[in-house]
Amino acid sequence: MNKNVMKKYFTFLLLAAVMMLFPSVSQASGSENPSKKITSFEIVTLRLSGMRFTTEYEIVMKGKKAEVTEYEIIYAKDEKREPESKKVCSADKVLKLLNDCELLTWDGFVGNHPKDVSDGIMFSLKATVNGGRKIYAHGSENFPEHFREFRDGLEAILSEK
Repeated sequence: MNKNVMKKYFTFLLLAAVMMLFPSVSQASGSENPSKKITSFEIVTLRLSGMRFTTEYEIVMKGKKAEVTEYEIIYAKDEKREPESKKVCSADKVLKLLNDCELLTWDGFVGNHPKDVSDGIMFSLKATVNGGRKIYAHGSENFPEHFREFRDGLEAILSEK
């Protein structure tokens, strides 16, 4: 082994040992921070747009309950939101969905449209959580991890009887 490879190997081993001895270092660098949970929300809005549709899901905290509404967006002279379906459920159910889908990690996500894809679905997410923290994400046929689970979870809440 040459000298440069040995230096890199030694540096790697030393860094691994430091992270094992001082777990707070690995937490400060972003890995495994259990305090990064959504504990409350004011409003969460997810908008999906395609060639022939625009749908918006809105979740609003109402005390210990959450109101989940699906809107169809109609374009005529002005944009108009028409409610398609609405459900009230426990806020805990929505908090579980938000945390299971790791919504906090979506903040700042920009999903640029993939090359060689003609059309697709665009999304935008705006949320106010944990007493005022804002989350913004958007993309075009490029989504954050757990996006489909989040959308499917909202549909499941709306279809509950």
